[in-house]
Amino acid sequence: MAGQSWKPLDITAQDIGAAATTEALINHLDALGAELDDLLVREKALVFRGFGVQPEELDGVFDRLLPRRLAYVNGNSPRTKVGSNLYTSTEYPSEFTISMHNEMSYATSWPSRLAFYCQIAAETGGATPLVDAALWLESLDPEVREAFAGGVRYTQNLHGGQGLGKSWQDTFETGDRAAVDDYLSTAGAEWTWRKDGSLHVEQPRPSTTRHPVTGTEVWFNQSDQWHPAALGDDTAKALAQILPPEELPQYVTFADGSTIPDEYVIQVRDRGLENAVDVDWRAGDVMVFDNLLVAHGRRSFTGSRRVLVAMTD
Repeated sequence: MAGQSWKPLDITAQDIGAAATTEALINHLDALGAELDDLLVREKALVFRGFGVQPEELDGVFDRLLPRRLAYVNGNSPRTKVGSNLYTSTEYPSEFTISMHNEMSYATSWPSRLAFYCQIAAETGGATPLVDAALWLESLDPEVREAFAGGVRYTQNLHGGQGLGKSWQDTFETGDRAAVDDYLSTAGAEWTWRKDGSLHVEQPRPSTTRHPVTGTEVWFNQSDQWHPAALGDDTAKALAQILPPEELPQYVTFADGSTIPDEYVIQVRDRGLENAVDVDWRAGDVMVFDNLLVAHGRRSFTGSRRVLVAMTD
């Protein structure tokens, strides 16, 4: 496939002429300094293998890779916070694949860079697929690209403690409504607090963006993940019997409010996965990638798997 022409840069202790230790990796990152930024823009994703990074050593590595670690505020996927702005990767049943996405591309601000750490590798499967986001855009039919040119509108229905999906408290990591109001106001969102304590949020967003350094236009939205069609026929039908689409925990339309055809979001989902390159994990591996130039997902797996994630602006 076309996606196979690009792949992340693997870096091992042998490659840099160093010992296979976390200390050696940290020293290497210190020596790179600002050159790390240039390297990441050029290669899009870096995978550090064979350094044997242990969980208690991870902060030292991530502090070099992610200068200003961000909280997962306004995140839409289920995660557990396990450290200083350190989270589990999306907690989604192992038998399912998570489709390609750029982290928080539905929001007005997003992390520029993500880092993953493999603490426990899956028995089988569990790779993190990566796709060149410019290639993803180019792979879509002209009709689909044109339809999305006007952007999309995301809708969130966040319950106040009990209900389907995430609560607004978990989503914004606060129980303070005023703090949520401030965040949404700054984000330019439209929102309504409902009598039952839930929160309705709408945000129009572009479907593509340009990288601030390279100027490359990339596919940059999560329409397929927010659209009922991507849930699968049985799940979508079951939800449709319970709630209208606009009342689902998350929903997406074109920016003008018109419905996005099912076949468009299925094409977006499938083309992303078809052009992806799998990063297979071994315990102790660390990966960092540019969140605009590269989209990521997760393959299904068996056995235990624990991959931690952090992000920076």
